[in-house]
Amino acid sequence: MELPSFALTGKTAIVTGAGRGIGKALAAGLAEAGAEVILLSRTEKELKETARQIKDRGGKAYYLTVDVTDREHIHQAIGQIRKKSGRIDILINNAGMNIRSKAEDVTDSEWNTIMDTNLKSAFMMSQEVGKVMKEQWTGGSILSVSSVAGQTALRTGVAYGASKAALIQMTKILAFEWGKDGIRVNSIGPWYFDTPLTEKLLSDEKYLKDILAVTPLNRVGQLKELIGPALFFVSEAGSYVTGQTLFVDGGMTIHGF
Repeated sequence: MELPSFALTGKTAIVTGAGRGIGKALAAGLAEAGAEVILLSRTEKELKETARQIKDRGGKAYYLTVDVTDREHIHQAIGQIRKKSGRIDILINNAGMNIRSKAEDVTDSEWNTIMDTNLKSAFMMSQEVGKVMKEQWTGGSILSVSSVAGQTALRTGVAYGASKAALIQMTKILAFEWGKDGIRVNSIGPWYFDTPLTEKLLSDEKYLKDILAVTPLNRVGQLKELIGPALFFVSEAGSYVTGQTLFVDGGMTIHGF
């Protein structure tokens, strides 16, 4: 039997929040698999460095500074990408953030900021890119980065957890609606990974001990360990998979916290 292909040669992929952390790692992985990767973020310095690193390894990449919480910014960016690259095959919704407040202390501003960044941006990007994929008549793949917080109650906060749970449900509904157009929509749900955003938290020995106590693999994830799951979802290897969330969590969601 022929082995399924994880190759993305000839594909064009967009990654939001691509300047650092998970987004940067996923962008590099897609490029290694052969895709031309368009990096989106608000921070040009980080994007420029990510693009340089990908090109230094022989990959194809360029960047656009975009506020993915702004519909007009997204619309303009998609237009530029279509003009430059000709098509869009893959979208990775990775842009996200958190403000750690207890439920009774969450302000309207904090709630709106988290929801706009984690959920609304992913919907608007999916909506705009989904229209392009339909027009191309060749389908496509959309992958959102959710979190174990979308399924399990954590100390990350109510607004963050709600945004990630909604992202998982959004994934299912988009997959249901767009399956007839050959568009597959999935998500991955990481636990704690070694990133610039988690560095301070993981440096707290007690906090790290609590995390490892509910992680069967007894360690924090490394960014490269997210690339394989992502490639599965967006490549031909996952061609009959849609509407699913894969928790890349060292077993945390089978334990509880």
